[in-house]
Amino acid sequence: MNPIKGFLVKRLLQKAVSDFANGSMKGLKRSFSIASKVALSGRQREMMKDLRQKVQTGHPQLELIKRLSKGVNPNCRDRFLVNFFIGGMKCSEVRGRLHNQNNGFHIPFLLVISPSMRCNLRCKGCYAGDYSKKDGMSFDLMNRIITEAKELGIHFITISGGEPFLWPHLFDILNNHLDMAFQIYTNGTFIDARVANKLAEVGNAVPAISIEGAEEDTDRRRGKGVYQKIMNAMDNLNKKGVIFGFSATVGKYNVDDLTSEDFINKMIEKGASFGWYFMYVPVGKKPSVEAMMTPEQRDGLRKWVEYARNNKPIFIGDFWNDGPWVGGCISAGREYLHIIPNGDVEPCVFCHFAVDNIKEKSLCEILASSFFKFIQKKQPFNENHLRPCILVDNPQLLRDIVAETGAHPTHEGAEKLITTLASKVDRYTESYGKIADRVWKEEYLSDPVWKNRLKRWTLQFKEGKYD
Repeated sequence: MNPIKGFLVKRLLQKAVSDFANGSMKGLKRSFSIASKVALSGRQREMMKDLRQKVQTGHPQLELIKRLSKGVNPNCRDRFLVNFFIGGMKCSEVRGRLHNQNNGFHIPFLLVISPSMRCNLRCKGCYAGDYSKKDGMSFDLMNRIITEAKELGIHFITISGGEPFLWPHLFDILNNHLDMAFQIYTNGTFIDARVANKLAEVGNAVPAISIEGAEEDTDRRRGKGVYQKIMNAMDNLNKKGVIFGFSATVGKYNVDDLTSEDFINKMIEKGASFGWYFMYVPVGKKPSVEAMMTPEQRDGLRKWVEYARNNKPIFIGDFWNDGPWVGGCISAGREYLHIIPNGDVEPCVFCHFAVDNIKEKSLCEILASSFFKFIQKKQPFNENHLRPCILVDNPQLLRDIVAETGAHPTHEGAEKLITTLASKVDRYTESYGKIADRVWKEEYLSDPVWKNRLKRWTLQFKEGKYD
């Protein structure tokens, strides 16, 4: 944006942050009102208007909004939220400009980078469990990737792994990019009082702590005593006012626990501001189709997330069932991609195939690659956005893409998903598809609000507006 407009927007955002920090009902409403006026994309404006309405109506999430306003460390609140929102605006602005210049590639909203696959735990079914643990990413490479991302307007980086707190350059990177918003997926076992204090000092990173539900389920998968370490980590973060959330891998045997009042209330009590639900998919360490949620359980998770959003003071995301909100699959640079320690660039963290390596190409070259363009032309993979995933909802398409592009597995055994497990995955796809197609027709296409929203978003994506 031009310098004058940029200056005005910055001043308005500073006013919005000041009003938000005030914490009063008047200040909160004025904050979201200002933010909606300076937002560059329609979805940002909708989000700010929705938040303002929740304040006005006393929605249960008002409690979360107030907690983020007055109950967290001001450094964390201001630095992360401003970076996240301004970053989203910059990404929207650059996306539109580059699309108009016909540069021929999408700019994602975020990058997921796994700088190391080393981990102190050996969790059953870990999606990253079979990657090489030998090499970690250098500070210089990570720094280069993030710098290139910023030049493209990307200001949100998710750090995964492995266990990120074992990577020696983590806080050097956070301090070197204080204008970025970071999310860190972690098992939580290294977050003692000292680490929590360091996170409060940098202020630009929010941990998402992995948990399987109650103590029995968590320790069964992660090891005896891990649940208590997670509880201690959450207490340490809460005491320092660091914004954090939980990350839950949902399978057949822990879905009931993870979708219970006891679990979600416990997370809120501990101070979690958000939670991500990830459906277990048969990739990584000893992949098992049998360990996946049943089709009925998967649809039950969708209903649970909707209930939690409407009744609990915590933000919840579901990376499969939220397909309708994002127009299907967001991988391969459409909204994000995944870079592993050796530099291979995967479409997403669960699709363990790659063609290009970030050590050999710039981020722009990766985003403009024939591999990513090939995938993007297929997106959305299904008109029913409740069936968004190329791995388990449209598996034949994954096999075709790998065959046609020559993509290689990024670790030994990654090809099992399209070879030895293929027939089992196909049966799952068919079974879940019957439920998803019925729900899509009865609950989404029959709803005028959803029907118009889906039509608008589909058109915007085709036109490259990324709204």
